[in-house]
Amino acid sequence: MAGAVAGTAFTRDWNAFTVEPAPMDGVTVVSLVGPGRGNMMGLVFWAELPQVFAALDADESVRAVVLTGAGTNFSTGLDVQEVLGNWLEKLGPGAAAQAAARTELLGVIASFQAGVTAVASCSKPVIAAVSGWCIGGGVDLISAADVRLASADAKFSVREARLAIVADVGSLQRLRGIIGEGHLRELALTAKDITAERAERIGLVNDVHPDQRSLADAALAMAAEMAALSPLAVAGTKAVLNEEREERIARGLRHVALWNASFLHSEDLLEAVQAMGERRPAVFKGR
Repeated sequence: MAGAVAGTAFTRDWNAFTVEPAPMDGVTVVSLVGPGRGNMMGLVFWAELPQVFAALDADESVRAVVLTGAGTNFSTGLDVQEVLGNWLEKLGPGAAAQAAARTELLGVIASFQAGVTAVASCSKPVIAAVSGWCIGGGVDLISAADVRLASADAKFSVREARLAIVADVGSLQRLRGIIGEGHLRELALTAKDITAERAERIGLVNDVHPDQRSLADAALAMAAEMAALSPLAVAGTKAVLNEEREERIARGLRHVALWNASFLHSEDLLEAVQAMGERRPAVFKGR
């Protein structure tokens, strides 16, 4: 990738990502690498995500991005113990107003949202290539990509309701324009898992490929098509496509951030976290 400018994603050592030039000119591959099991999204991931895409956006040698997961999974989603466990301790067991802690939580949610929005607003087209599990925050992330492709073994889940929380970093806002209202409500309100075949049928992914290798080849080939076009025209096209939905998405993100800052801490959430640790089904009581 000749011509990469100093200070871009290529000159940084990342902890939650690898950023590498592809063999074809103008194409960059960004891989989620954890460090948690299944490329889980911990605090380091959320800190680095907006930095990675800001650097890619600023690098004139980058014309298209393939976003994928290292290993067999795209991402198993939020690192619940690391991220939520911290906030359960801060908010404590009582029912006091705790305005300062909740205000801080509002800022944290907004920063996570900004990371995913950095993918959507990047002037370079982003193709998500999904194998294995794509859960929770993983779906939020691919909903910010321009195109989604999958291998036959991919499985998707808007799973937050299983944890007694509301998905708050973009899937509820962006998927409406991708899969439609009915499918979005089904996935979000049941928290079910769906196969790659179902994902293709409802429009969550454009194509399904037999295996991870053929998926990677297809994603790189599509990215090369995009990279061969005028970068000004591609960036302009993406900006125009984004324009109509930006205000609606931003309004929805503000709403859900306020909602979770106010109501995230519940007995049901504590039960969900405890049940996860004990590997048993959670029993929710609506408190």
